[in-house]
Amino acid sequence: MRIPARLSMSLRPVAVASLLTLGGMVGFAPAQAAPAGSMVLFDGKSLDGWRKTESYKAGDVKVEDGAIVLSTGGPMSGVTSTRKDLPTVDYELSFEARRLAGGDFFAAATFPVGKSYITLVNGGWGGSVTGLSCLNGSDASENETRRYVKYQDRTWYRFRVRVTGRVIRCWVDDKEIIAVDYQDQEVKTRLETRTSQPLGFASWRTSGAIRAVALRKLTPEEVAANNKVEP
Repeated sequence: MRIPARLSMSLRPVAVASLLTLGGMVGFAPAQAAPAGSMVLFDGKSLDGWRKTESYKAGDVKVEDGAIVLSTGGPMSGVTSTRKDLPTVDYELSFEARRLAGGDFFAAATFPVGKSYITLVNGGWGGSVTGLSCLNGSDASENETRRYVKYQDRTWYRFRVRVTGRVIRCWVDDKEIIAVDYQDQEVKTRLETRTSQPLGFASWRTSGAIRAVALRKLTPEEVAANNKVEP
C-alpha cells in the first residue's frame, strides 16, 4: 500500500541502491572559512540571530564546540534565523553539518526562493534521501531531485545551495547533486518545516550539528552560469 507523502517523513522505506558515498570530514576537522564577501550567519559562539524553532516536543538547541546542536526531538527540532536582511534570490547559502545520532535528516535547510521557500532535506526517509521539498506538491522522496547519499555519523559534510530566479543548484562536499529549473513548478515547503522559514535548520528524531553558516550574493557571471541546466 502506498503511504501518502504528507505523513511522517520516516514512514516510507526507500531503496538503498545507487547510494552516493562521500568522504566528509571526520572527528574534529576545523570548519571552513566563509567565502569572501559572505554574510556570516553563525558566530560559532552564541545563538545571536537565531531562535529555537517552535514545534511539538522539540529537542533542546544549544551551542557546543563551535556548532549549533539540535537535540533529538519528538519528532522535530530546529533553529530559525531572526534576521530581516536575507536575500531571496541570486545568492549562495553554505554550511557544514553532521549527524550525531539517529537515522533521519539531521540538518534540513529551509531557505527563500523568491517569494516562496523550499527545504533541502539531507538524510530523510531512513537516513539517505537527499533532495528538495517540495516541487509541485511532491517532496524530496518523490520528485526529480531525489538522490541517495550515504551519511556517516559524526562526520562533517559541506553543503552549498545556489538560488537564482530560474534554477536551484545544490552541492554536497563540492559534488553537485541537484540542478533543477523551477520556473514552471510550484515551490513550497512541507507543513513540518514551515516554522523554519525564512531560513532555518531542522532534524527529525535525530540529533545534528550545524556550523560555518554563511550567505553571499552571487555575481552576474555566477547567476548566468547557475541558470544553465542541461536538458
